[in-house]
Amino acid sequence: MLEEGLDVQSCNLVIRFDPSATVCSFIQSRGRARMPNSDFILMVKRDDPLAIARVKNYIDSGSTMRQECLTHSDIPCEPLGNTMHGEPWYQVESTGAIVTLRSSVALLYFYCSRLPSDSYYKPYPYFSPDEELGICTLHLPNSCPIQTINVEGNTKLLKQLACLEACKKLHQVGALTDNLVPDMVEEERDAKELASEPYIDEHAKYFPPELIGSCGKESTAHYHCYLIELKANFQYDVQLQEVVLAVRERLDDDFEKVNLDLDVDRGKIIVGIKHIGYISLDSEQMTLCRRFQITLFRLLLDHKLDKLYEEDNQYSEKIDSSIFNYLLLPTIGSPQNISIDWKCITSVTYPENSSKDEHNNCSGNGGNGPRMHTKNGSACRCMLENSLVCTPHNGVVYCVNGSLDGFNGNTYLELKDGESITYKNYYKRTHGIDLQFERQTLLNAKRIFTVHNFLQRCRISSAKESRNTTYELPPELCLIIMSPISISTFYSFSFLPSIMHRIESMLLASSLKSMPLDHCPQNVVIPTLTVLEAITTKKCQENIHLESLETLGDSFLKYAVSQQLFKTHQNRHEGLLSLKREKLIRNATLCKLGCDRKITGFIRNEPFDPKTWMIPGTNHTLENELFSSTKKIYVNGSRKIKGKTVADVAEALIGAFLSAGGEIPALSFVAWLGIDVDFVSVPYTRGVCVKPELHVNIGHLESILNYSFKDVSLLVEALTHGSYMRPEIPGCYQRLEFLGDAVLDYIITVHLYHENPGLSPGLLTDLRSASVNNDCYANSAVKAGLHKHILHLSPELHRHINTALSNFDEINSKSTFGWESETTYPKVLGDVIESLAGAIFVDSGHNKEIVFQSLRPLLEPLVTLETVRLHPARELNELCQREHFNFKKLVSQLNGLAYVTVEVEAHGVLHKEMRSAANKDTAKRLACKAVLKSLKEGVFA
Repeated sequence: MLEEGLDVQSCNLVIRFDPSATVCSFIQSRGRARMPNSDFILMVKRDDPLAIARVKNYIDSGSTMRQECLTHSDIPCEPLGNTMHGEPWYQVESTGAIVTLRSSVALLYFYCSRLPSDSYYKPYPYFSPDEELGICTLHLPNSCPIQTINVEGNTKLLKQLACLEACKKLHQVGALTDNLVPDMVEEERDAKELASEPYIDEHAKYFPPELIGSCGKESTAHYHCYLIELKANFQYDVQLQEVVLAVRERLDDDFEKVNLDLDVDRGKIIVGIKHIGYISLDSEQMTLCRRFQITLFRLLLDHKLDKLYEEDNQYSEKIDSSIFNYLLLPTIGSPQNISIDWKCITSVTYPENSSKDEHNNCSGNGGNGPRMHTKNGSACRCMLENSLVCTPHNGVVYCVNGSLDGFNGNTYLELKDGESITYKNYYKRTHGIDLQFERQTLLNAKRIFTVHNFLQRCRISSAKESRNTTYELPPELCLIIMSPISISTFYSFSFLPSIMHRIESMLLASSLKSMPLDHCPQNVVIPTLTVLEAITTKKCQENIHLESLETLGDSFLKYAVSQQLFKTHQNRHEGLLSLKREKLIRNATLCKLGCDRKITGFIRNEPFDPKTWMIPGTNHTLENELFSSTKKIYVNGSRKIKGKTVADVAEALIGAFLSAGGEIPALSFVAWLGIDVDFVSVPYTRGVCVKPELHVNIGHLESILNYSFKDVSLLVEALTHGSYMRPEIPGCYQRLEFLGDAVLDYIITVHLYHENPGLSPGLLTDLRSASVNNDCYANSAVKAGLHKHILHLSPELHRHINTALSNFDEINSKSTFGWESETTYPKVLGDVIESLAGAIFVDSGHNKEIVFQSLRPLLEPLVTLETVRLHPARELNELCQREHFNFKKLVSQLNGLAYVTVEVEAHGVLHKEMRSAANKDTAKRLACKAVLKSLKEGVFA
């Protein structure tokens, strides 16, 4: 049964047992069912034809009125008069919105229905009328900014008068908007509109301007030289050599601190970068260097000669076009006396760089003389022994690494089937080629190296990748492409696309970090590598990605926004604060802000593909745009990025600035992003509890918390549940819980981050999830005996706490961390830990360290890397994805309980478990845990 005027938003069924006296009564009763597609049942005696006829008349009358209203819907309303036929009313001057004596009851109940509630308490007003004195006191819920309303007047209208006065006061303090609807309603509407804004997922992809230049006819150009050092942790018969990166601008000092690990099929290659000086090149040298690297990289990437000449023609045709204006040059000499290997660079000009006169002093071995017959004609043996050749009969490109004395066309070759055959006969049988110079010494060669993404985490090499295979080539079948050039040069250059991709990414990260730092009040240094980590997603499949920084940034943003809202809206309830916070930190908002700041162009959301890598020196059409009022950036095509990815990167960047510079740089980044927050302390003004010592045991609680309150009423507020409506306690714990939730989340996340340096991405998320959850907090509250001090008037809450206590000893003996428990704790128990954190935070002058020192003993033992357990739902989901099992989940509600059924089909066997609990999350956790157990005992036993 519902009191007149009570509005129940979730009502979807109304049953009326007594007949409606009038059509108005009928329509009003039917209107109690607020939910869409709801039902209205009117009970009428079967043998009462008059009552049945009356109901049919009501239905027809309602249809007639509805049709009449629709007919006149486009006719403007006449202005309201100055009176409401003698009925008191209140009008908002700015909008003209009106609430009357009769409508005020429904409006007040509607307002109360939008206040925060839980399963143990539904906020509603209650009245204390005194008909003899003609007065009435209206008591409003603790979360309402106004606690009591006193009115006097006609005894029959006392409740209505109190409701009208309450509506007036609520509007004056902003709890009702100028349209006389609860503030929550308009806040929800704004949030819904924001969420419905369309998102365009096509975004530009940036390229760093430091590596872009023009292909003009400069007489001389000056370059900064960086030595790329390559060191392998494995043995291989081909040695690595250093390479010089020549760029037109000096790079940040961060680049010299980078130690990059490349995952190759034999082990790891450690890459170091250091500045070694400057070099000046004339136009001919620049042209030669560009031609060299274009030729070398095109052969490495394509293993074909087809595109080689296309690149030469394209390059020569587009003078003054934009190119990737940096050089990668081979070196010779010791690390202490390194220099450019110009002889190697001229290999691209073969045969122009090889005249017979230069090789008159060369001596051959084996009685074969210094020259050999090739597809190019006669060539000196020394030029062949360090060259890149192609065998036209099969189109394969080889790196020649010397000759094989004692091996010629008449030497026997043992085939895979054990047959022995001379090389001459082998080429005749296999390729139909007659060797004309069968006595020439054979060349020792390897196929040209393949360029891979060596940044990829745990890269698995294919069987085709073996580079230990050597080939014996008759010189007369070889077409020399480049000479002299060593096999070490090709081996070392095969890693450069991956290295340059990382350098390009770091240059973008450096450009991105400079923008917020320009607005930072402190002179801080943010490592470029940290920013790079923040813009790298897991899809890149590299050893770094944003997950840990995203977790850190998410907790900081939640904390910063929560404390800002708490101090800015001091007379607003927790429900409105939570909605405002959600609107500010939700993915849609962060995505929009990230797009406005053009963060999307810097995001790395796909693995490096060497086939799409643009060779330095080649011509490309690149647009440029202003990243800021003074900084230019180049656009290298576009790609699709999900909105959540943009939001994740924004949070990770906050985490990057926080981890490297502290809260002030992180706060400045948040402000640059477009969220206005600060850490200025503001006094907390509210109704103060009278004689707090009468309500709680202050001394005992302070000893539990190891903290002495300056304002003891905060302690009372932190322990007062919404059901405990007493005039002497003007508030409940909801606002402090809102603040404490964010504070605890942040300080625990920061603690875990700093306690586990070098934590692999993803583990911080697991640690945080296992530490920051309501079940963990509830367990801590019970251990400390805080449940005995909660002020409430809910029999259901009392029963639920007792049920949890009866299983507490068994739960606690297992040293669980929240979700290992199979018992559902009342959420109130966890809320109290958060509200106490909020109370200490406010009382201590926003000192987070004091909060952590006070509550850490209650939260011990904190989860560690050794004790952390994945949430059963996540563990099961990852298992099913990894093993390709079919996963299904069904959720239902019955008699106030949530039922979750989880099904997993593994290798043709169905593993099905159903669990019930007071809430859906607990039931889901228990069902997933049961299925995991079944899988481990069956499939993985």
